Amino acid sequence: MNIKKGTLIIFIISIIGLAIVQYQYLNIGLNLAKVQFDQKIGNSIGDIKESLQEKNELTFLAGKAMTADSSYFKLSLDSLQDASRFFMNDFLKEKLLQNGIKTDFTYIIYSRDSTDYLKSPQFFDNEVSLMKYPFNLEGYLPKLLDKSLILELRFKNINKYFLGQLNGLTIPSLIFIIAIIFVVLWVLKSFYWQRNLNNITNEFINNLTHELKTPVFSIGIATKILEEKGYAENTQILGIIRNQVDKLKGQIEKVLELASLEGKQNVLKKAKVDFKPVILKIINEFGQLAELENIDFKTKITGDQFNLYCEPNHLENAINTLLENAKKYSDKSSKISMTIFIFKKNLIIAIEDNGIGILDADQKKIFKKYYRASSGDLHNVKGYGLGLNYVQQVLKSHKAKISVKSKIGKGSIFTISIPLLNNNGK
Repeated sequence: MNIKKGTLIIFIISIIGLAIVQYQYLNIGLNLAKVQFDQKIGNSIGDIKESLQEKNELTFLAGKAMTADSSYFKLSLDSLQDASRFFMNDFLKEKLLQNGIKTDFTYIIYSRDSTDYLKSPQFFDNEVSLMKYPFNLEGYLPKLLDKSLILELRFKNINKYFLGQLNGLTIPSLIFIIAIIFVVLWVLKSFYWQRNLNNITNEFINNLTHELKTPVFSIGIATKILEEKGYAENTQILGIIRNQVDKLKGQIEKVLELASLEGKQNVLKKAKVDFKPVILKIINEFGQLAELENIDFKTKITGDQFNLYCEPNHLENAINTLLENAKKYSDKSSKISMTIFIFKKNLIIAIEDNGIGILDADQKKIFKKYYRASSGDLHNVKGYGLGLNYVQQVLKSHKAKISVKSKIGKGSIFTISIPLLNNNGK
């Protein structure tokens, strides 16, 4: 199972789990809302029974309609019954609203022998699925008819009403779930887009470095021919060319491995190494270049051995990259210093220059791939923003750290901290 498929499965399972949990909370909310509704109905029924118990304008009107006695009013019996139904409906609606119930309802007043005496002016299509709350009337009306009377309240779409009461819970929850899905999908899309971009870039770097091998090989052959002809006055220069060609070949091989390094593949063949000879080699080779280019290059080394568990070639390339940057971003009177010492079981390598410096905003970004800080007036400075990213990748694989301090016009100090082997060789 690849990472993409596994991530999608985890995401889908998480969303389903979140939906199930939300559904359970919704059920709990609906049950609580129903309990609350039943309590409100109970309070409403108590108020209704109390109001209909005595003889008043409403019960008198309803009594005349239920007994079919229109002699008191100058109305037809049908008009009297219609008026009674509407007045009773308004009365019940008011009592329900007073107890916090605002939803559609119907009512019916009937006796035990199933005789209907008064009905709501409106009715629902499907009477079977209604929630019904019947209760016995007391007082004036039952005595008037000399029957036991029942008033039944009926409600439909009660779940819709409950959901309406839970809008403060359901709507924000749905919004948050949708927001989570959107953010996660956006992050996944960005992640896989970045991953594809890295793959394309690494493929490009692989092709480019393979193409570079041919001219480097040709330069190596030409240098060897010149050395064999024995031009004594050019021996030092040819030696530098030879060293730089060998270094370039090594760097090409390491760049080819960088894609694998970013792909988390185990390309670093680490070993227990005394790194001091490697540092001396770096100092010697860069010192020769500094002499040719009139660079004031100074070094200070404190310590006899620097035992590391590392891949020396990669570390060497990382340090050389920092030295090359120090040279590249300096003016004509370049001064570069390299200080090596041990501090708190770490090998510290500090490279300082008097170059153009780096803006504070750029210092946080220079280790990102393809990012290049402004080079000020140094228009001849070329690059692709890969060097410092490579340095960071190598150091990260060695559990090492790198930091930078810089001021514009004053120069920069890059400091590497690499863990040393302890006395047990770990």
